[in-house]
Amino acid sequence: MQRFNTLLKHPELNALNTRTQETQAAQKIWEAIAPDNLTKFSRASSIKNKQLNIYADNNVAAAKIKLLLPSLLIQLQKQVCEVTAIRVKVQVKSSPQPKHKTPRKLTPAAVSSLKELSVKLNGTALGDALNKLYKSAD
Repeated sequence: MQRFNTLLKHPELNALNTRTQETQAAQKIWEAIAPDNLTKFSRASSIKNKQLNIYADNNVAAAKIKLLLPSLLIQLQKQVCEVTAIRVKVQVKSSPQPKHKTPRKLTPAAVSSLKELSVKLNGTALGDALNKLYKSAD
């Protein structure tokens, strides 16, 4: 534990620790005043120059917050916070990678039906397409 405390005395980590504490304090204030449905889609960043900075995940959440600004500021004043403005920014989260679809396998009966049909339609565009499909299904 003493090594860890020694690390926290470094100026770089001390500044980071201070910034983290400020962000956590701003987030606690935001969670206390904002409706639950908005806290799911937004987070507080900081309080600087009597301005609470909020990041919304999308335009809908940002618009809803902007509509509620007067009542949110009144709630902040009731909590004796020295905040006179709320600034809302949209910061879209990156979307997860799309799931890869597993290829479907044709049954042996379907493969034989494709083969028969491709033989019947041999020489036509549809026959050639069925032939390719039948060969890739094997």
